[in-house]
Amino acid sequence: MAEPVVTDEFLSNLFPPERADEFFDALYGGAEAGAFDIGLRSAGFDRQGNTLIIEFVLTERPGHCMACNLTYGLPQVFEKHPVINLKGIIDEIRKMLEPKWQIEDWEIGSTQVINRQVNTIPVFIKLKET
Repeated sequence: MAEPVVTDEFLSNLFPPERADEFFDALYGGAEAGAFDIGLRSAGFDRQGNTLIIEFVLTERPGHCMACNLTYGLPQVFEKHPVINLKGIIDEIRKMLEPKWQIEDWEIGSTQVINRQVNTIPVFIKLKET
């Protein structure tokens, strides 16, 4: 069984850096209110669970305080917010992996604090080899 390959470049194209400004503009009425940048990257493949893991990376913006923001509630917001468009991201990953892999299910995980300036939010994508 070969591991599915979803590259950071592919994910960056799905979720370009300017999407963070669009998100904060929709959320707060101005991009300048956003305390962090948002990126999307690959976080590996769990062979035992046949699970592809990607993660949103939240990086504190200069002059802002990530620790002062409520990042723990973001998974629920990211899951449904049209600017983040997680369902669209999953659909594009599905298209890239077909016909060798099928997506059986996916779920967004809890916010992980990496350090004071960086948090991540994992997305677990359960796959089935066809």
